[in-house]
Amino acid sequence: MKYTLLCISLSLFLACGSSKRIVDKPITFDNERIQLTKEYLSTRYGLEQDNPTIVPKMIVLHWTAIPTLEKSYNAFAKSTLPARPEIATASALNVSSQFLVDTDGTIYRLMPETTMARHVIGLNHVAIGVENVGGTKEVPLTEAQIKANIWLVKYLSKKYPIEYLIGHYEYTNFEGHELWLEVDEGYRTKKTDPGEDFMKAVKNGTKDLNLKPAPAKEYN
Repeated sequence: MKYTLLCISLSLFLACGSSKRIVDKPITFDNERIQLTKEYLSTRYGLEQDNPTIVPKMIVLHWTAIPTLEKSYNAFAKSTLPARPEIATASALNVSSQFLVDTDGTIYRLMPETTMARHVIGLNHVAIGVENVGGTKEVPLTEAQIKANIWLVKYLSKKYPIEYLIGHYEYTNFEGHELWLEVDEGYRTKKTDPGEDFMKAVKNGTKDLNLKPAPAKEYN
């Protein structure tokens, strides 16, 4: 009896210790942003929807290349895109992601998990984005962020039919894949985030989920 109670207590302790709190820190999602998101779904993907919702099938990891949580958050907060000529012609909708992870590993939820965010060309309609503060030589990504991303991928995979886990730099591998819907063949940007070492660590930490990697280039 004592042994059983000890095992139960230990299990509860480990379960509590492994939990991680998600802090809600919503960005602006007003009528303007809703309308711009619906327009993005229509013009970029040919999807006509009453609401800008998605059924998540992949998780895309990013870095912000911005040194602080506050500045990273502010980059996503407004509904309309600031001066970014390389992507402004595609839409006035500001970039964003569903989650933002600080350097200490704290996870912030910026918007509902099943609302479309603009964070990855061609795949936003099925992708949950996870941005990580930093990613520069001066502010590299941290071990705490790796652990937080591993936890978050597992959390999301329990809630949604997640099939793929990729880094932003892998997105063009999906050109020609059934999930790829971008209508403009010239609309691409070169990405390196969140770095191959970071992705390898997160993939190793979530290998028990058997998520698919980005498809091979023969899809192109």
